[in-house]
Amino acid sequence: MTFVMFTCRFFLFHLYESPKFLLSQGRQPEAVAAVHGIAYKNRKQTWLSEDVLNEIGGTAAAVEKEHLSTGEIVKRNLGKFSTQRIGPLFATKKLGLMTCLIWFCWTTIGMGYPLFNAFLPQYLANSNADQPTEPSIVYRNYAITSIVGVPGALLAYFTVNMKYIGRKGTIASSTLITGILVFCFTISSEPTFQLAFTCLEAFFQNIMYGVLYAYTPEVFPAPNRGTGTGIASMLNRIAGLCAPIVAVNAGKADPKAPIYASGGLFLAAFVAMCLFPIETKGKQSL
Repeated sequence: MTFVMFTCRFFLFHLYESPKFLLSQGRQPEAVAAVHGIAYKNRKQTWLSEDVLNEIGGTAAAVEKEHLSTGEIVKRNLGKFSTQRIGPLFATKKLGLMTCLIWFCWTTIGMGYPLFNAFLPQYLANSNADQPTEPSIVYRNYAITSIVGVPGALLAYFTVNMKYIGRKGTIASSTLITGILVFCFTISSEPTFQLAFTCLEAFFQNIMYGVLYAYTPEVFPAPNRGTGTGIASMLNRIAGLCAPIVAVNAGKADPKAPIYASGGLFLAAFVAMCLFPIETKGKQSL
């Protein structure tokens, strides 16, 4: 599947070079061509031309290659982490609250997701559940769970633009249901019961993650969108790295403890999502 998608990247899709990068290299004609190509792909028209760029920023001039020392290169790269990139994310009370809440959600979900999915085999082994161990059945169950999760993303595609639901309603409801299903998973050790709840959890989890990935960049101002989204992803990964510590220590006392912790984290994220002050449905990006 990965190889097929890799092949499609070259033969079915044409990805244009970043106009911003082209401008930084003094390649204005190519930047204008890229913008026109993107506009044509989206059935839009653009007024941008090379003459307009020249009037705004002057004609492109050849820049000699800089010969920087190792220390200067390190200093320049560290300059990218200036707080000036983070400050605009808290420019207003509303935006600051949104930033804190979205980062909190990425952190809690980043730990809650692996606590359930990655350590599920450990839970089943320690809970003395009568689970099938044949490789064919194990992989069959994994395949069923993955396939059932796919329609979740398709459903989210429609609900995010529905009246009275939107991004906030879709992500909050799917996160709430995910948390509830994680708790319900521990009710019975019957294999069919647990497979059914694993499939349902995967379905709503795909909705949650799909909307979260699309919604996060929309709430940040365009000049600082990369910074806000990057920090959210960083917090998500750090929390994920901490998940094994929680799973190992909590699992010794009670095999269900990591599952309960996962469900609690999803519910905590749901509460934060209910407090989101920004709905981006039908609106232009900031």
